[in-house]
Amino acid sequence: MKQFISFIKKEIYHILRDPLTLTIMLALPVLLVLILGFAITTEIRNTPFVVLDQSKTIESQKLIAKIDGNAYFSLVETVHSETGIKQAFQKGKCKLALTIPSDFANGLLHREKVDIQVLIDTSDPNEGSNLYNYLQLIIAQYQKELVKQQNSNGMINTEVKLLYNPQMKGMYSFVPGIIGVIMMLISASMTSISIAREKEMGTMEILLVSPLKPSLVVLGKAVPYLFISLMDVVLCLLLAHYVLQVPIRGSVGLIMLLSVIYTLSAIALGLLISTVAKTQQEAMVTAGAGLLLPTMLLSNLIFPIDSMPLLLRIFSYIVPARWFIDPLRDIMIKGLGFEAIRFEFLILLSMSMILLFISIKKFKNRL
Repeated sequence: MKQFISFIKKEIYHILRDPLTLTIMLALPVLLVLILGFAITTEIRNTPFVVLDQSKTIESQKLIAKIDGNAYFSLVETVHSETGIKQAFQKGKCKLALTIPSDFANGLLHREKVDIQVLIDTSDPNEGSNLYNYLQLIIAQYQKELVKQQNSNGMINTEVKLLYNPQMKGMYSFVPGIIGVIMMLISASMTSISIAREKEMGTMEILLVSPLKPSLVVLGKAVPYLFISLMDVVLCLLLAHYVLQVPIRGSVGLIMLLSVIYTLSAIALGLLISTVAKTQQEAMVTAGAGLLLPTMLLSNLIFPIDSMPLLLRIFSYIVPARWFIDPLRDIMIKGLGFEAIRFEFLILLSMSMILLFISIKKFKNRL
């Protein structure tokens, strides 16, 4: 029994001598409870929408104000033609558009029914379905108020048109997100393990005394994984299109360009992990625990970021997948071009360059 207790003490000392593993074991449950507790929600808030108000009456303005004043929607623009609605969707400004006809007020007061047109972006079918339900609830409340105020018997009928994914297939939204997760895990994990292997085997010092500069050694280790990741992107796109029947309406070249920038950011994160990980096991645990959960939870893959608390929304800005998954959906499902994803592309490019620079610098100083 005494020997058994001594063995337990030895294991405790071994764990205490490894602060990285101990920190992960203690901090991970806390982070999981906080992130999952706040992030897991199906509510949608502050959804951008545009309005084409052909009526321009008090009744139409009250309806617009009723929708805009709700926590679920936020008016971003009042357009003046159907072309304006089309451009708003193409530029990614809105996820819902409302067209109010010119006879809206007269129809409510003197007819039994008046039609309004609603266009909904259903590239994410769950989000699109929720948006429609929220809108119907708001319109029903508006009609009740109108009956009390003006004794109106008119009914508002919504003619709904589903854009980009009229069949409401969930894989249309999920597959681009899975591509982002796969690329992050492969690029970051394999890069960090590759360099950690060199450290563990004691061969990194041999590489550094070669004529190559340390920065070129690091880039030389990273480049093969860049090509492997891009091959994975091609395979995923082929499977998505020909097996899962997910459309690729946009430019394949633009998808590959975006993937290159995103993969560079993942590789840079792998290099950062390699500066603190001494063994392959540490690199794998750090990459898995540190990258998988933020990539899945704070990237609009599963849960809407706009519905999360402010602290999590701020933290999501440094998650590269947030700036990759949504643009990839826009290209694949909506067929949008570079103009629609320019903002996300520039952020992802800046993030990749900064992370790559820091990673190389820290790696060089450490060794």
